[in-house]
Amino acid sequence: MTADAPAGGRYGEDVFRPEAAGEGERIDFGALAYDDITMARLRALGAGRGWRCLDVGAGTGSVSRRLLQEAGVESVLAVDRDVRFLDERRVPGLEALEADVTAPDFAPGRFRLVHARFVLMHLPERERLVAALAELVVPGGVLVLGDAVDLTDERTPGTPYTEVMRAMWQGLRDTIGTDVSWVPSYPHLLREAGLAPVAAEIHVPPLVPGSPISRFWADTWERSRAAMLATGLVDDAAVDAAILYLHSDECAALSAGLLTAWGRKPEERDGPPS
Repeated sequence: MTADAPAGGRYGEDVFRPEAAGEGERIDFGALAYDDITMARLRALGAGRGWRCLDVGAGTGSVSRRLLQEAGVESVLAVDRDVRFLDERRVPGLEALEADVTAPDFAPGRFRLVHARFVLMHLPERERLVAALAELVVPGGVLVLGDAVDLTDERTPGTPYTEVMRAMWQGLRDTIGTDVSWVPSYPHLLREAGLAPVAAEIHVPPLVPGSPISRFWADTWERSRAAMLATGLVDDAAVDAAILYLHSDECAALSAGLLTAWGRKPEERDGPPS
């Protein structure tokens, strides 16, 4: 942990500890909820044969492996704060790198695709990081960023789910430094980083009993329970009630959305403009 790290650790390792039992499974539930939409976007942007890719915050490596096995890219460098899950599931073409992407000397090379999902929302200096990641993209390549969008504003009907989600966002902000309020500015930040054209989309997976996203949130609440209780917004009974609500037919709520934004680095000119 560095001097400017939040109390929960620079990458939240004190809340979402990689060595904790079931942490890989929790990450996989999120992957099951979002990987199909992520892969559809990456392939629509051209990811395929001959592409060299960087997957930042790769987690268990589900997107990295699918890029290799389904899109047929040449190679993927998968970077994470802890690569134990990547090491457990190596496939040809996948290289794992344990690194701090916020370090000023983070320079793993240049890539046709740079992808980061559910990473920047947890980190400080987000504007600088977007610009730094854009520098890793070769001309003609793309930078694709995905993060959560909170859909529980003050007009959302009160339910056990919304009460606990609001406490979770506040608790994670207080401990890890998570801040999703700036995520809708992604297209603007990509444009400021010199990418064009830029665009974005939002995907909201349905909250139904037993679904991967419902199981992901239940597991996430259990791991962040102490942070939520510390906000004073909820107690143990409220968290338990929200978990039961998630797995019931009474659930009537919107999950946090995944906002995916992308921008392409302009091709280099061979000479001065005419």
